Amino acid sequence: MTDMPTALSLREVGPRDGLQNEDPVSTETKLELIDRLSHTGVSRIEAVSFVHPRAIPQMADAAEVAAQMTRAADVRYSALVPNLRGAERALDAGFNEIEVVVSASDTHNKKNLNRSTAESLDDIAAIIDLAHGRGATVQVITSTAWGCPYEGDIPTERVLWVVDTAVAHGADSLSFGDTTGMATPTRVTRLIGETRSAHADKPLNLHFHNTRGTGLANVLAALQLGVTDFDASVGGLGGCPYAPGASGNIATEELVHMVEDMGIDTGVDLDALLDTAAYAEQAVGRTLPSQVLRAGPRTRLAQS
Repeated sequence: MTDMPTALSLREVGPRDGLQNEDPVSTETKLELIDRLSHTGVSRIEAVSFVHPRAIPQMADAAEVAAQMTRAADVRYSALVPNLRGAERALDAGFNEIEVVVSASDTHNKKNLNRSTAESLDDIAAIIDLAHGRGATVQVITSTAWGCPYEGDIPTERVLWVVDTAVAHGADSLSFGDTTGMATPTRVTRLIGETRSAHADKPLNLHFHNTRGTGLANVLAALQLGVTDFDASVGGLGGCPYAPGASGNIATEELVHMVEDMGIDTGVDLDALLDTAAYAEQAVGRTLPSQVLRAGPRTRLAQS
């Protein structure tokens, strides 16, 4: 086994990617979830997305959440945007880190954003110019990077074309989204290797879903290649409204539990995170898929 990193960075996406796939919850619930997460040791939180409320009604109160949430001094907060109008709203709401998403799959991009991948990339160029002009950074997320529920396998060359175009437009960092959990460790290794060969200097984030049970295995494959930046969702909340069967982001507490036991520091208080996962489960009113939430950490022993 190759040398592992000694620490990694987590971006908690439950308040955005998690809640957008649930029945709508109140603004107060979202604020409480963000506040609780802000006190777990997680250093970054994707708080909201600025999308049209007809498309994602769960995010209709994004501006209110942004205006009312308490921003901890040691936490960075970001927003996801689908287009230039969303970017303008996010910047006006005080976010200086935004993520913009584009699908490598043309079919998924049209269902998600009502435009082709090429058209989204043109819009991303304008988003990056706007954000940089206002002192903000932009991460370009390539979704369906390891497969599309409509098109099947996406050629690596197609994914790299999206990445190359985003970098040429001035993207500050890159992310790959496993939108429906189609990635496996071998596929992860291949795409990371190709991306690193082309853009070794660009920070890389990975966003895995556990739809088919390979989420943490994919994290391990990436760790072995030195990737140290991952998304995760408290309790395993989340999915994609435009990708059938996409439920199940990797649970933040499962990721923390695994890598901390491997000697990789996350800076996260697992007990506080589990308490927050329990709150999230209560808030959405259903049993969440996190196994660590059910069983507890391996240090929790049964009564003799």
